[in-house]
Amino acid sequence: MEECYEIKTKLVAPATRIKIIEKHFNCEKPQIVFSINFFPDIAEICHIYSVPYLCWTVDSPVPELFSRAITYDTSHIFLFDYEQYLRFSPYNPDRIQYLPLGANVRRFDRVVSSITTKERTCFHHDISFVGSLYTEKSPIQNVSGISEYTKGFIHGIATPALKLYGINFIEPSLTTQVIHDIKSHAPNFYHLPDAVEEMDAYVVAHQYVGNYITEAERIQTLNLLASKFDVHLYTRSDTSSLTNVKIHNGVDSLSTMPKILHLSKINLNMTSKPIISGLPLRIFDIMGCGGFVMSNYQYEIPEYFEIGIDLETYGSMEELVDKCSYYLSHEEQRKQIALNGHEKVCANHTYYHRIAKMLKTMM
Repeated sequence: MEECYEIKTKLVAPATRIKIIEKHFNCEKPQIVFSINFFPDIAEICHIYSVPYLCWTVDSPVPELFSRAITYDTSHIFLFDYEQYLRFSPYNPDRIQYLPLGANVRRFDRVVSSITTKERTCFHHDISFVGSLYTEKSPIQNVSGISEYTKGFIHGIATPALKLYGINFIEPSLTTQVIHDIKSHAPNFYHLPDAVEEMDAYVVAHQYVGNYITEAERIQTLNLLASKFDVHLYTRSDTSSLTNVKIHNGVDSLSTMPKILHLSKINLNMTSKPIISGLPLRIFDIMGCGGFVMSNYQYEIPEYFEIGIDLETYGSMEELVDKCSYYLSHEEQRKQIALNGHEKVCANHTYYHRIAKMLKTMM
């Protein structure tokens, strides 16, 4: 199904995509189809052929979830964000499940065990962040012509949102005027003709405003930390807004990233705003590599990990600075937390655990 992803990204017409997917079905005759995130075209073909379609979200937003195809008896959808699950599960209660993410610890362990002496020097950072700044993921930058009212509204929402963690009030705060203004001026505004419910507010809140706030938060956080600590960033994003951050090119997530996560003293996780309650994949990546996690607070974290035992969290910029200072000067405690986190992921949160649960729901 790799080709299906490629044709989606090239914006091939839906009818053409479906024909190509159907061609694969006729050639491969699958018994089960699996994808990362939900694709309505795949769900449509699976429904036609009565083939179970399993998908697992790893991102947010996923506006494709508004498709009526989520209601099919062949669609088995696993959502990693509990708030995401609460929103969509009523449309197919028996087949839309909540399932947090996990880590391929065996693969990570193999990569970590191959770290060279040179790499130990190169990747031994005080604080590091591996990921996007969202400069390329914030479509609001491409929207021209919106009113001064809308610009002020977005700024007004962004200001408190940058100071609050574990709470997302963006969508309920949007006005009809702001939604219409952004929708009418945005190129390629996402729309589904068969949506199970009105989705414009969701798209504006998460794809436009949420991603914009995520970009602002990551730039603000890195600049603040870099004014006080040695901070390294590995990214393919535009870094022109950063000051004092030591910038590196993006790295391969399978071969190089695990080494950086393992060797860095503190690994940042800054959850994107559209992920309302869930644990992003980066948390499991870091812990699966035996790294120390410093994450913004998400209310699902205590469901799976002990804060201060398995990982560390912050609820404000002041707390982040204080905790980074503390753990950089308390090496043994920091290493023990990283070890605890790795052991807990190994015991409870591997892909083996997650896939087993998926398949069990099929029986």
